Amino acid sequence: MKNLLLLSIILLMMVNCSEKSDPIADIFRDYQGENPGAAVAVIENGEVIYHQSFGMAEIETKRPVQTNTNFRLASVTKQFTATAILLMEKGGLIDLDWTLDQVFEVFPEYGKDIQIHHLLNHTSGIWDYEDFVPDSALVNPIRDQGVLEITQKIDQTYFSAGEQFRYSNTAYALLALMVEKYSGQEFSDFLEENIFKPLGMNHTLAHIKNINTVPERAFGYSREKDHWVLKDQSSTSAVLGDGGIYSNIPDLFLWDQALHEGKILPLETIEGTFLKAKLNDGSEIDYGLGWHIKEFGGEKVVYHTGSSTSFRNIFYRIPSRNLSIIILTNRNEPEEESMVDLAEKVLETFQGVNSIQ
Repeated sequence: MKNLLLLSIILLMMVNCSEKSDPIADIFRDYQGENPGAAVAVIENGEVIYHQSFGMAEIETKRPVQTNTNFRLASVTKQFTATAILLMEKGGLIDLDWTLDQVFEVFPEYGKDIQIHHLLNHTSGIWDYEDFVPDSALVNPIRDQGVLEITQKIDQTYFSAGEQFRYSNTAYALLALMVEKYSGQEFSDFLEENIFKPLGMNHTLAHIKNINTVPERAFGYSREKDHWVLKDQSSTSAVLGDGGIYSNIPDLFLWDQALHEGKILPLETIEGTFLKAKLNDGSEIDYGLGWHIKEFGGEKVVYHTGSSTSFRNIFYRIPSRNLSIIILTNRNEPEEESMVDLAEKVLETFQGVNSIQ
């Protein structure tokens, strides 16, 4: 029964519309042909009601983006890292009120004021590790442990914990290390055993070079003047906790449904990740635990963008309507913030088409 359901889902996703009758495809006209591509899906009430693949996963071999093409998720990864931490809290392995000096044996003085929940909602004030990693580090790219080593050499923060919101990749690298320390597993193995495998997300993985292989992989490209250049990795691409997961539309559909149904975490816990965090003064920020929070058309939206070298993505959800939009791309444009506009353009187009049917 389960295999039959998955087959029906995939068959639905493989239905192609001609460009003339597909206004959503018109939005992605620049992603078509021999350009770096995109995979786009609209999910409503437990069904993939629109899916289309555009352009190339690998320009050099003319390998097109297909339904099962895996893209680097970049910061869309953060919702999985947050879920791993919450699973460990649920299991009694960690406490979100623990401070960094409790977690790590060697940590600067400022660690006594930063709690795990500050890392989850980007209110820790901890410095950005990317500022300390030269581009020349591509040959030996930094990993999560290297991020910890950088923080151990810094004796100050941007601000006191809980005083402000400042998005932090450093925070999520440290969270991945906590998963490893208190689970006794590699971060990638913990995700596989506790999230991906139980949900049947068989093609999703935290990618570690020379350790595992990304199946049906999309490679990233950057536009330089009038042509595309293969530029798939950077000096920080090996850090897993903040952006190292690869996945595809069918697997993310399973994840989306797990969020609606409470399959990995209880629904009460999931709904808590969609609540705006509060600063020390009681004011709210537009971020929960691994999710940005906003409104569109009077409805609550939870989403996360992902931007790394030559990848731009968004996972955009309206929980009250059981409606989600997923856009995965392998190019270095547009700016990350513009992916929200792109998702909402798809949403408006989708709603407009439905209103006249």
